[in-house]
Amino acid sequence: MSVIRQNLQAVRQRITDAANSAQRDVHGVELLAVSKTFGADAVIAAAEAGQAAFGENYLQEALEKIAAVQATRPDLKLEWHFIGPIQSNKTRPIAEHFDWVHSVDREKIAHRLSEQRPVHLPPLNICLQVNISGEASKSGVLPTDVIAVAQAIAALPRLRLRGLMAIPEAEGDAEQQRAPFRQLHALFDQLRAEGLALDTLSMGMSGDMVAAIAEGATIVRIGSAIFGTREYAK
Repeated sequence: MSVIRQNLQAVRQRITDAANSAQRDVHGVELLAVSKTFGADAVIAAAEAGQAAFGENYLQEALEKIAAVQATRPDLKLEWHFIGPIQSNKTRPIAEHFDWVHSVDREKIAHRLSEQRPVHLPPLNICLQVNISGEASKSGVLPTDVIAVAQAIAALPRLRLRGLMAIPEAEGDAEQQRAPFRQLHALFDQLRAEGLALDTLSMGMSGDMVAAIAEGATIVRIGSAIFGTREYAK
């Protein structure tokens, strides 16, 4: 059994345990395998172990990887999620090659993605990124602006607003980890009360996945626990 297959089994078991502890249906929590900095071979190995959804942060790397996977294994039907920061001049290839975007943090980006989404593809699934911890260094819409921005995005024709995403400030204590996720879920509930048909809370990574699932995460974004330690170019 490959290391990636073993790691996936271990992560899925952690998700199951967290869901059971929170008295949630494990089928309501999707695993997004964050494959940034790992090659097409790692994606293929994970796909052969049953993983279908993959998250990428760096556009050029992602485009090359998507092409390599499709060339090598055209039989694999994978779902690609863009989860990194978005520059205005990079929206077209994102709109053309991805199924989901989790990191929309302003209306301008959403408008460009809508305009540039090819008509032969289904609407692009969108999560609005929220700066839930109010960190100056983090991207995301401030909680006070979420309702207005979400309503504007939901009206765009080639997008489907699915929900909210956040990367809270790192906390070591489990209860402290849960607090920002609870706040994000409250915003999600507010938007649904406003009539938006949302179904997605993209929150939780390796270090805070259990807290996120306890507070209602529907997608958890896990990378190194599946693929191993990342080596970044110096």
